[in-house]
Parts: sequence; structure tokens; C-alpha cells
Amino acid sequence: MNLSNHPCFNAEMRGSHERVHLPVAPRCNIQCKYCDRQYDCVNESRPGVTSAVLRPKQAMTYLDFVFENVKNISVVGITGPGDPFANSEETMETLRLVRGKYPEIILCLATNGLGLSPYIEELAQINVSHVTITLNALDPEIGAQIYSFIRHGKKVLSPKAGFKVLLEKQLEAIKKLKEKNITTKVNTVIIPGINEDHIEAVAKKMSALGVDILNCIPFYPNKGSAFAHLKEPSKELVNSIRNKAAQYIPQMRHCGRCRADAVGILGEKNNKEIMEKLKECSEMPEIYDEKRSHVAVASLEGALVNQKLGKAKELLIYGKKEGNITFIESRKTPEPGGGLKRWEELAEMISDCRALLVSGIGDNPRRVLSGKGIDILELDGLIEEAVEAVFEGYSMNYMIRRDVEACNRPCAGAGMGCM
Repeated sequence: MNLSNHPCFNAEMRGSHERVHLPVAPRCNIQCKYCDRQYDCVNESRPGVTSAVLRPKQAMTYLDFVFENVKNISVVGITGPGDPFANSEETMETLRLVRGKYPEIILCLATNGLGLSPYIEELAQINVSHVTITLNALDPEIGAQIYSFIRHGKKVLSPKAGFKVLLEKQLEAIKKLKEKNITTKVNTVIIPGINEDHIEAVAKKMSALGVDILNCIPFYPNKGSAFAHLKEPSKELVNSIRNKAAQYIPQMRHCGRCRADAVGILGEKNNKEIMEKLKECSEMPEIYDEKRSHVAVASLEGALVNQKLGKAKELLIYGKKEGNITFIESRKTPEPGGGLKRWEELAEMISDCRALLVSGIGDNPRRVLSGKGIDILELDGLIEEAVEAVFEGYSMNYMIRRDVEACNRPCAGAGMGCM
């Protein structure tokens, strides 16, 4: 691969080489006061926004489509919509799958750096060549103003204590990245009245650590964030800060504030057809290995997926025999009234199932079953067609249950787009 073909790290490539971001990392381990991930609009371009979230194997189906339809992709990246290492299993599995199928593609990541260090050894092994860390301050007094909280391990830390941990982990990760000869970019958000006079100090430190390029990104006021009231910095201020920082370290001056599902040339809007494919792939069932060889179905009469999980006294189990999809058996569900224990027992009962097909499900069973790796699909349709779609990886778009009223709502929600 030609590592100079990364359009974010090499301005000369920005108009000729394209990138695709795979949105497989929805959770985040810090809360930046300038960030809000609750909105998705097709006309909005900024980090934290995506029209859908993919699981690793869904991401591969989507990526195959992108490569067939966009001919000059040089980079595959993971940037969110949360943080890749608050979703480390999904992130690493996706990277392994991409490297295995596309050995010549550039792989990159963008992260806050808090959970990065333990994975740098493997990132180097699978040839992730470019990593970006967002580092906004070195001074704890300034850093404490930028973050609402930092979640480290099982602890949620206050802004000042949390920032100290965050900075320690960021600097540790940068040192390890450079030891592995991984090209490293640092993003620093220019936040007026907070860190604008501190960025020159950041540039000096990043230069001393061997960081390859610094991207001073103008703050953008996001509705719903704690800093929504602040104004975007002027072009004059941004240029002044970049020029001061450039005395110490090369500057990126062509950043497009990319979405977590960005595809194509930097600065261009996402293609509508590709975004439709993204949503379609997010609704496909995850394909598991042979340990998950069955599918469970809630049905009133055995022909349709038409029963809510809470009402189901039994689940119908389907599998493959001699290459054919067939009904295997029925299994009685745990008696109602057991609270979370009921759903934990059910998860154990269908632990050999890659998916559960229902017409409706509550928050508690969804959380428990999803946590056990069972793909939950709310559908209306024939069991035969739905089960076949699970086993063969077909689109279930026409069977997915939807809130019809949602289409008339404002462009806001959980950052998942209009489904």
C-alpha cells in the first residue's frame, strides 16, 4: 500500500483519493462539552453523526458494496460515532476482518486515546498505519473545563480527576504509537474562551513526542451540547492559532469535520444510494459461527413472526439439516414474574441461537439478550422468509417493524438516522 495516499494526512490526496468510515463504535467513554451524538441529518457533517450503526460482519457486507461503487477508496477508518476503544471488541474484529479481505487498504482510527494503549501492539501487527488522537489540553485547569466526565474502567470520574487520567493515557498512547512507527495525528478543538491561548503549548509538546501532524479544528456549536452557547471561532483566529502551532509541527488545514459514516472525497456529502445501503446493512442479521447454529422465533400459530416476547409461552427453534433450513423443536419459555432472572434464564435457554425473531420486545429482555450476543429482530412476516434471511444474510428491510409516526418528527433522535 502507498501510505501517502491518506487524504487526511496528505493534503495533495484530498481531491483524488477517497475514504470510508465504518460506524461500528456507538458507545463513548468520555463526555466532551462540545459533543452531542443525539442528532443525525443527511445534511450535517461532523464527528459523532451517523445514519446507522453496524456490527463487524454487517460492516463487511457494506464495505464490499462501497468498494464496488466507489472506485478510488484508499482508506478504511473507524471514527465512532462514539469511541473505537469504548467498543474495543467491535473495533478490533472489524479491523481484523478488513485486513484479512483487503490486505492492501490503508487502515486508520480516530480516538480520544483513553482506552487505546492495550491495543497498540495488535494494531501494529495488523498494519493499522494511521491513528488520530483528540487531545485538547495539557493543563488540568483547562482540561477540566472541556469534559463533563471521564469513564475509566468501571469508575466515572469528575472533570478534573478524569482529565488527569485521560491526559496520562493519551500521552502514553502517543509514545507507544511512535515506538511502533504508526503515523500519528493529533486533533485539537479550538474552543473560544477555553483553550485558544493554550494550543501553542499543545503544539510544542506534540512535536517533542514525535507526532506527525496537528489538526487545529474550529469549534462548532452543537445543539444539545453544554457548549452550544459558544460561538464558532473566526477564520482569523483559527489561522493565527495554526500559524503559531506551525512553528513546531506540520498543520492539517483541510479538515472536513467528517461524519462517522463518511464516504468519498473529503468535504463532499455522502451519496444517497450508499447511505441507503448502510441502513439496509444495519438491519441485516449478524452471521455467527457454528456455535450459534439456530434461530428462535415467537409466533402465535407457527407461520408468521407475530408474537411479542413477553407473551410467548414457547419459542420455535429453526436450524439447518443437510443444507436445508428446517424446524427443529419448540422450547418453553421461563414463567413470568421472575424479573431480570427470567430473561437471563431465557438467554441461557437460547444460547445456541444467533437471532431471536419477535414482533415486539421490552427494554429489559432486549438489554439482557443483546448482552449475551443474541441478535434481536422485531419483524412482521413469514417465518420461512425471515429465518432464511438470517441464515443467508439477506436484507430484512421490508419486514422490519417501524414507528410510522417517526417519519414526521424533527431530524433528531438517538443518532441512528431515520429507520
